[in-house]
Amino acid sequence: MKTLLIVDDEKPTRDALRMALEDSFDCYLAADLKQASSVLNSEDIDLLLTDLRLGADSGMAVLDAALALPQPPVALMMTAYGSVDTAVEAMRRGAWHFVTKPLNLDEVELLLKRAVRSRTLERENVKLVAENETLKESKAKASHGLERLIGRSPEMTRVAEKIEQIAPTRATVLLEGETGTGKEVVAHALHDLSGRPGEKFVAVNCAALSSQLLESELFGHEKGSFTGASQRRVGRFEQANGGTLFLDEIGEIDSQTQVKLLRALSERTIERVGSNTPIKVDVRVIAATNRRLAEMVEEGSFREDLYFRLNVLGIHMPPLRERKEDIVLLANSFLGEFARENGRPEKPLTDAALTRLLAYPWPGNVRELRTAVEHAVVMSNLDALDVQHLPDFLSGGGHRFEPSSSKNGLAPGEEFNLHALEQRAIQGALRSTDGNRTKAAELLGISRRTLQRKLRDIPPIQHQPL
Repeated sequence: MKTLLIVDDEKPTRDALRMALEDSFDCYLAADLKQASSVLNSEDIDLLLTDLRLGADSGMAVLDAALALPQPPVALMMTAYGSVDTAVEAMRRGAWHFVTKPLNLDEVELLLKRAVRSRTLERENVKLVAENETLKESKAKASHGLERLIGRSPEMTRVAEKIEQIAPTRATVLLEGETGTGKEVVAHALHDLSGRPGEKFVAVNCAALSSQLLESELFGHEKGSFTGASQRRVGRFEQANGGTLFLDEIGEIDSQTQVKLLRALSERTIERVGSNTPIKVDVRVIAATNRRLAEMVEEGSFREDLYFRLNVLGIHMPPLRERKEDIVLLANSFLGEFARENGRPEKPLTDAALTRLLAYPWPGNVRELRTAVEHAVVMSNLDALDVQHLPDFLSGGGHRFEPSSSKNGLAPGEEFNLHALEQRAIQGALRSTDGNRTKAAELLGISRRTLQRKLRDIPPIQHQPL
């Protein structure tokens, strides 16, 4: 429901407008400029209906204050002193329409609804323009290997700049970062920009294989070199010759494999298991880990000389919680992808769903967000993807989403008191939205009216600071 601020210095007029319009709009009331400014600065107001004369104040001042906001409401001016000059001045300042008193309430409601449709079309047009710009940018990136690296945050901009700088070299690269941050995506980008994109990109998950199998997987083996080796096998280094070898979870390899890998990097030669014949290879190695290799070196579980060989050039992948401005871009990208994969129409995320995505800390990073969006695409049966279509841990059906500060501040035993938990959740949501009740309601997954009703049940001493 759209929010409407009604500003009139006559209480009967304010009350009459509220009663006539509250079924269609979430109404706020103000009698003067001060009250109107307070509401405009604390709530997300979609529509403004203000009288021209407000006692000592002017409705033009209210109009100016509203239109100066980062996201101004659609404004309509009303007055009993209508004139062409006043109407022109109001429209010049940015009013959407002008109505005269005595008011025809049906006409006012119709105008407000028309204003909502006008603003919706305007925003959709702006969104289409932005999407077209994003598409152009994406196509430009696609021409130089960065099309899958989604993000405009300063952190991801630095990653992209570093990729472009170091990709054309032959130097070994170490990618460090938490699980799910997109290290393999960066490895592919490095390969595409390396000057050898037509050659093979070969990936190995070092954590998925035992030490004996990993050694054979990387370097190959001769027939009969160990039990089960019924024929010669070419290893991944040879398969990637001329191209790129991506070693994921490099921190999991055992000490024996570390020695052989060090030699391969130092001498550009390998030996198959069961053979003493050196094989020359031309491979660009990119390694990735979610562990801190420098700490493993200090502990003695990872060779220092191998660490230096791997970390010639390093890229740190930031966790998603440190680049939240990229969440919407990523989510929208995944929406299109999974809609096509599942034969579903592409639907937008509601503001409430986006608020929930932005509030969650994403311990599983981009990979976890990707899974959440796929879940929403599959589960949605409406025209948009809403909170209830998200996985349980985001929609409230599970226990991982915590919009408030959880038990902090609760007395012993209150963590099991539903009323106390509800009050704490409301307080936490209001704190996280700087007291904005509309956004807090979206964060909590309830309507704004429900939130207002619940706030009346909370003692003033508890929610006064909010």
